[in-house]
Amino acid sequence: MAKRGKRYLEAAKAVERGKLYSPEEAIDLVKKMATAKFDETVEVAMKLGVDPRHADQQVRGTVVLPHGTGRSVRVAVFAKGEHAREAEAAGADIVGAEDLVEKVANGFLDFDVSVATPDMMGMVGRLGRILGPRGLMPNPKAGTVTFEVGKAVQELKAGKIEFRVDRAAGIHVAIGKVSFTNEALLANFKTLMDAIIKARPAAARGQYLRKVAVSSTMGPGVRLDPQLVINAVAERDE
Repeated sequence: MAKRGKRYLEAAKAVERGKLYSPEEAIDLVKKMATAKFDETVEVAMKLGVDPRHADQQVRGTVVLPHGTGRSVRVAVFAKGEHAREAEAAGADIVGAEDLVEKVANGFLDFDVSVATPDMMGMVGRLGRILGPRGLMPNPKAGTVTFEVGKAVQELKAGKIEFRVDRAAGIHVAIGKVSFTNEALLANFKTLMDAIIKARPAAARGQYLRKVAVSSTMGPGVRLDPQLVINAVAERDE
C-alpha cells in the first residue's frame, strides 16, 4: 500500500469515517481539503451495478457540463473542404486530411480529442493502433464522427466529456477545478449524474449506483449516499 503524505493524512481527518455525505456536503468538503499549490481537478468516481462483460450492460455516453471542466481542450479535426473550414471557424486547434493522418502516423499527438467526418474514417481507421490505446480515436457513439464538425468542436471546447464504464463496472470523470464555486461544481456533478442515471441499461438488475465518491487530485475521497445523489438529480429535473 502506498504511503500517504502528511498533507493528505491531515486533510483526511476532516472526513468522518463511515459517513455517506450529500453532494453539497461532499463538494464543500473536497474544496476545503484541497491544499495543493496548483488548481486541483475535482473528480467523481463510482461503481455501478452492471456487468460490463455483457454487451447489453455497457454504460457509455457524452454530456456537456454547464460550467466546463476548467481545462483547455486541444481538438484535432480530420476533414476536407467546407467541413475543414467549418472546423477552423469553430476553433479547432489543428485541421487536416491526408496530411494530418500522415502527421499522426509519424508520431504527432499534441491534442486531447479528435473529430473526423465519416468520409475520412477510412484513412483515420489506419491510426487505430496509435489513437485507440490513448482514447483519441474518433467514435460515432461519442459524437466525434460527424459531418457537423463545427458543432462538435464547439461542444468539446465548452466542456463536453465522455463517460464509459470500465471492466470493473467503474466510471471516473473530472467535473471541474477546486477554484470553481460550490454551485458550479454541484451543477456539473448533477448534470453528469443525470446523464449516467439515464444511461442505465435495461438489462441492469438491482441497485444501479453502488458507490459514488468525490475527490480532488491530491485529496482524499468523500463517499456520497447514492440515494441522496438520486434525489439531487431528481430535484434538478423538476
